[in-house]
Amino acid sequence: MEPGNLACDTAVVVVEEVDRLATELEGVRRSQSQGRLQWRYQGRLVARQLDEEHLVIRADFDYRDEIVRRFPATFSVPARFTKHMMVVADLAGDDGAIEDALVAAWRLQRRAG
Repeated sequence: MEPGNLACDTAVVVVEEVDRLATELEGVRRSQSQGRLQWRYQGRLVARQLDEEHLVIRADFDYRDEIVRRFPATFSVPARFTKHMMVVADLAGDDGAIEDALVAAWRLQRRAG
């Protein structure tokens, strides 16, 4: 297998793991838009796939600041998301931190409902 394909295959496995975790959360539904997965709780965004290697996850501003500070290799906030309650997760980053962020996003959206 070529190195480029291996990285892509690894990312696909990680997206499948994210999908498994997200859909196990009560009330979360998976859908697809433009070939990318997204997960919503009662229509409210929990997370969506940006590309094969990144997710955008809902996060309140305080939590977002904390996880970016604690896990800078995993989470970032591109300029286009600075005014939004969202954080970008690199799927090659810390699995536990990404899982915690997904659960936090689900809780955030449950409280909003």
